[in-house]
Amino acid sequence: MTGRHVVRALSLVGALGVWQLLTAYDINLWLRFEQFPTVVDVAREFGERVGSGPYWQDLTDSLTRIVTGFTLAALAGVAVGTAIARSHLAADLLGPVLEVLRPIPAIALVPVAILLFPSNEQGIVFITFTAAFFPIMVSTRHAVRALTPVWEEAVLTMGGGRWRILASVVLPGALPGILGGLSVGIGVSWICVISAEMISGEYGVGYRTWQDYTVVDYPGVFVGMATIGVLGWLTSTTVELAGRRVTRWLPRVESGPPVRRPRVSPAPPAYQAPPAIEAQGLGRSPSAGRGG
Repeated sequence: MTGRHVVRALSLVGALGVWQLLTAYDINLWLRFEQFPTVVDVAREFGERVGSGPYWQDLTDSLTRIVTGFTLAALAGVAVGTAIARSHLAADLLGPVLEVLRPIPAIALVPVAILLFPSNEQGIVFITFTAAFFPIMVSTRHAVRALTPVWEEAVLTMGGGRWRILASVVLPGALPGILGGLSVGIGVSWICVISAEMISGEYGVGYRTWQDYTVVDYPGVFVGMATIGVLGWLTSTTVELAGRRVTRWLPRVESGPPVRRPRVSPAPPAYQAPPAIEAQGLGRSPSAGRGG
């Protein structure tokens, strides 16, 4: 374990320690902590739920909804974003409709999902898909449009066709931007799937967290919140690691403060006469003719 990992682990431990102190001593200044469960209470509740079947069923249901909706959104978002960026016809047909739908929050589509789909499960997947689709589509569109035309022209001069350009130039060149959209999309997906489970779900982490709130089981609420946070972190890390693997050809820059290097003044260039003057023997400096 490196020093950075130790610092990160200590930051989590420190946050938990502050939480324990604020709740154990019922601190009630401007923020009220007297009704918050302590870290010990949440850990005890978590231990009890881990050994029960409903906890793992909720976990499995939420992960299944996220993976299904996000995978469909990734495929559709990359395809639609590339089509809009590369085709004027696609931009004219799909662009206006998508731009009108994009500002609508995905969670506001719950009534639409209830009316469209015969089951709550399909409706929740639809909301998850919608939440992830637009960030991925917009990132893909901008990344494809930002590509330099020189690469495409090079493929054309070597006899490559449209599909060759798409596979060799467009998608590899836009991949860093697409991965940025995927990272944003997975985070938005978790927000919307938990909200949809709270509103119309039957199982899932969001549904269970809301049920705990309705019966005033605050340790259970915090167990649900912690579970959501860990699942979101694991899925985001998975997307990031997969992105690094498929973009191994990109240069990596380690995060951290920039390293200051001493400024070195360049040495003055040596005198060199033009070739025509040198050929006539007139290119020598004044000191070169002395001392002979």
